[in-house]
Amino acid sequence: VQLQASGGGLVQAGESLRLSCAASGRTFGSYTTGWFREVPGKEREFVAAISFSGKTTYYADSVKGRFTISRDNAKSIVNLQMNNLKPEDTAVYYCGADLHGYAGSERLIREYDFWGQGTQVTVSS
Repeated sequence: VQLQASGGGLVQAGESLRLSCAASGRTFGSYTTGWFREVPGKEREFVAAISFSGKTTYYADSVKGRFTISRDNAKSIVNLQMNNLKPEDTAVYYCGADLHGYAGSERLIREYDFWGQGTQVTVSS
């Protein structure tokens, strides 16, 4: 599985960005896909995930109500719509593929098998 993240940038607080992750390799509709973020000096943290079918979504409490994850299995793309961005959302965002998902694994970084290269999101106050 190869993942290519894009869509990061510099915005002001309150603005929006949409991240995209394009996948290739294994059948896209067969695995859970997630977004994590990382800032220097801290562990990579869970942001959002979506089941292989797209029917179930998961969010970190810090982004619930502001971020929306979606996927288009026909195009092998997962998107993360980020609204009302805050300075604390500043991070490098990574998309990941969880090929052997089980209940609860979507939030666990150690369960992800493949990662994209990351895209920088910077939110100024």
